[in-house]
Amino acid sequence: MTTDAPQPVSTAPALDDIARTCVALHVRMTARAVTRAYDEAMRPSGLKITQFVLLSALSTGAWRSVTELAERFALERTSLTRNLQLLVASGLIEPVACKGRASIHAVTDKGRAAIEAAIPHWRQAQERIEGGLGKDNWSETRDRLKALRRVARGTV
Repeated sequence: MTTDAPQPVSTAPALDDIARTCVALHVRMTARAVTRAYDEAMRPSGLKITQFVLLSALSTGAWRSVTELAERFALERTSLTRNLQLLVASGLIEPVACKGRASIHAVTDKGRAAIEAAIPHWRQAQERIEGGLGKDNWSETRDRLKALRRVARGTV
């Protein structure tokens, strides 16, 4: 039995327009491409960009809870908790006793060494992408991305 070729949807022009203009699609495609570029550059360090950013943030000691960290970086709390558990299992961070139900983590000596080893690789990726855009264009793009996050959160 032969199956006929799929019939085009009558709204094909509208669907094409969605693919060309959808903010979510283009932001996600860009985020994946940028993540791959950083991960590739950082491969020799053994850290992925997500791990490096979390370790760097935690090393400041500025976070009072996982919830606060998740809100700051626009992460789902469960995803952040999963990533933190992986860093704990790797010996890069450790839970720290605190008041109440809040949960915080400190970077271990092994974690600080991993950050130091990863910085040159991060710089390589940063310079490649920032250099490709141009410093002024990157500054403008960063400001526009911040504005986009505010619009998406409904905080404009």
